[in-house]
Amino acid sequence: MKQEIKLITGHPLTGGEKNSLMTVKFRNILTWTVYPGVMSFGLMIYYGLKTHGINVFLSSYIATIIAGVGLITFFEIVLPYRKEWLPSSSEVGTDFLFMMLVQVLLPQLISISVVSWLLGFVKNSNWNISDFWPHNYPIWIQILIMILSGDFLRYWLHRAAHTWPLLWRFHAVHHSVHKLYWLNLGRFHPLDRTLQLFCDTFPFILLSISKEVLALYLLIYSIKGFFQHCNVDIKLGWFNYIISGPELHRWHHSTNIHESNNNYGNHIIIWDILFGTYFLPKGKNVSELGLLNRNYPMSFWKQIQAPFIKGIDTAQL
Repeated sequence: MKQEIKLITGHPLTGGEKNSLMTVKFRNILTWTVYPGVMSFGLMIYYGLKTHGINVFLSSYIATIIAGVGLITFFEIVLPYRKEWLPSSSEVGTDFLFMMLVQVLLPQLISISVVSWLLGFVKNSNWNISDFWPHNYPIWIQILIMILSGDFLRYWLHRAAHTWPLLWRFHAVHHSVHKLYWLNLGRFHPLDRTLQLFCDTFPFILLSISKEVLALYLLIYSIKGFFQHCNVDIKLGWFNYIISGPELHRWHHSTNIHESNNNYGNHIIIWDILFGTYFLPKGKNVSELGLLNRNYPMSFWKQIQAPFIKGIDTAQL
């Protein structure tokens, strides 16, 4: 404010004040460019590797690690939304365990078992369900269809998880965190995550979409997810009416259920707008995150057991 007044009145700024003002301006630029910049960089890495003959799934994983994990971690350090949300070593350890076991290993196990069985069943039944997918459409049109249809299913599953007590007991694990940063995106109970996979990924595998479409979708899915939970000071402007980004998702983690029972979108926020669950108050920031029960267990194994303890998700202690 002092700097703005001096500029208006014509009083000269000192060297330190000029540097401070430049820092503020640079930070403001970053808040608007980090999201599209990192996403674009991830896509560039993917296509660069792919054109050099690297397997599409390996290209997707490498691009996700470099652009998603590497850059978002960097910006959480240099451009945090809230410094008090920087995680402790114990939180990182627990969330890393959730990420590896629930987000990485679990989908592979289900694909090998259940999805492989379903594919075999469909093939033996001579059902040509792959004909229902527009395989000849351009890749980006197919990905757009995946996002719109997959998000429609995830929207209703997510909404049910907040309104149906049985589902909420498992989904409460994800809402137990008191701060948001990209790694705790993976904090889901395995049963909750399994239901999600049957909405946003496995149906498209059964429809026999191409490896390239799936690999590119998973890249966008992952980087978008990291951003949704990230502790980076990001502004999306009118894109908040299209993308389910961090500005919207922070409200979804509020302890106030009138705030948190909104913004269910995974990739996009369009279904929330259409069905009346869009929430982004102007000029306000979310306050406290997490469950009403501030003593909800936070370790990995105790959170795996927590849904089976009646009332632990709703107790106010």
